[in-house]
Amino acid sequence: MMPSGNARVQNWHNERASEVIAREAAQFIAREAGTESLITVIRAIPLAHGERVIVFVSVFPEEQIRSALAFLERHREAFSNYLKSHARLGPLPRIDFQVDNGEPPEISGGPGGN
Repeated sequence: MMPSGNARVQNWHNERASEVIAREAAQFIAREAGTESLITVIRAIPLAHGERVIVFVSVFPEEQIRSALAFLERHREAFSNYLKSHARLGPLPRIDFQVDNGEPPEISGGPGGN
């Protein structure tokens, strides 16, 4: 059974918003991150009907993964403010950062969860 017209529009919107978030995250990280590691945005995946987006990154060297994730967590609010001024999105989703290890996302909490 094909999704309804509304479901297709919602899926397209979530995918488009994720693309914008991934692009803006890459620009924000390039501008704000230090030189201790290279943080590269791989992709962004919408969850909970677009209410949450996980931005997957790779980090080089691997020894810097913890500090890179700590940096991203500390700057999550600044990134949300950056998105408000650089992207035309509806209500902003909650943004989480996760290292891309090629496996399905680790999802904590469901809709309305953490």
